[in-house]
Formats: sequence, structure tokens, C-alpha cells
Amino acid sequence: MRSIRVLLAEDMELLRTALVSVLSDEDDMEVVADLKCAPEVVSVAQRLRPDVAVVAADVPQIGGLSTVHELRRRLPDCRIVALTAPKPPGLLKRLLAANVPGLIDKNASAARLLAAIRGVARGDTMIDTHLVSAALSAGRNPFTPRELHVLRLAAGGASGPEIAKELCLSQGTVRNYLSSAMNKTGARTRIDAIRIAGEAGWL
Repeated sequence: MRSIRVLLAEDMELLRTALVSVLSDEDDMEVVADLKCAPEVVSVAQRLRPDVAVVAADVPQIGGLSTVHELRRRLPDCRIVALTAPKPPGLLKRLLAANVPGLIDKNASAARLLAAIRGVARGDTMIDTHLVSAALSAGRNPFTPRELHVLRLAAGGASGPEIAKELCLSQGTVRNYLSSAMNKTGARTRIDAIRIAGEAGWL
């Protein structure tokens, strides 16, 4: 039986190294790449064509979620196991909406992860039920698509003028979007609004 070819994307080096060790000990698995969650994950996956991609989905600034979406779009035959914590619940809702076949709690046992990899490789859906419950508890995202876009750019460190240039908006309009985001989160500053939105999983 051919080994399951696994690509691993995890930002925490210690955890990534431990996961590589666990997977490499399995006779039916081969780790073809291990790297941080970054744009190059998708290009590496396109080159190596793994059977399963194990992706940490809860990395900052939606890097992991973006990786999941790009893998789904560019490599539809690659099965994904997303690793995440029960919080923020908004992120869980977005992962479920992305129809990932595997959604596993980062606190799960190694045996659970191995079972998930084997399961999705044979075409099964492997989702921790308590993560689904946590996702259902999430409140509705209050932002419009434009507000989210502005807030995400601000979260990435872009200034008001830079956001205005990127989106072809006036600086006053950008300020209005940021003010609206602050009002919707009850934040006193844009930094607080970004933090609250990030903790809720809306970004």
C-alpha cells in the first residue's frame, strides 16, 4: 500500500518538529514537506502534490485560513486537515464554511491526528464534534465586506493613507469605515477594534 504523502504547515517550530517525528514513525505516512504557514505553502504543495495537507489554521492575521482557502482552490485533490483551538469560534465557522474534510483540535492526541489523516486520505470527513459546537456558539460577524477589508489592512499595519491608496478610497472614507468598525465592536481605538475582531475570529 502506498504511503500517505503529508505536507505539514505549522508556525510553531517546536510543535512542527514534534508532529514531523510522530508522522514519520508511521509506516503508512511520509512527510514530504514541513514549513511555516506562509504564501509559499501553496507553491510547495503544487510542486510536491501531497495527499494530505495538515495546516495550522489559527495563525495570526488569517495566514492559516488563507492557506486553507488557496489549497482548496488550487489543489482540489489535496485533502486538508486543519488544526485549531476551540477559540475563536468565528474562525471555526469560517473553516466549516470552507468545507475542509478534517478539523481537529490542537489539543487532541497524536492518535486522533493520525486517525484524521488516514480518514481524510480515504475520503472520509473527520471533524471534532466539540469544535462544531463551539462554532455554533459564535456570534454573527457584524462587519460589511468593505469594513472587513479595511480592518484587515489596518491589522496588517497599513496606515490610513496606505489603505486609501490600496482601495482607491478617500482618507475620509477609510476613517469612516474604521469608525464604524470601532462602533460595532464597542472599541475606543482601531487597535482595540482589531483585537476584538481578531479574538472573535472575524478577521
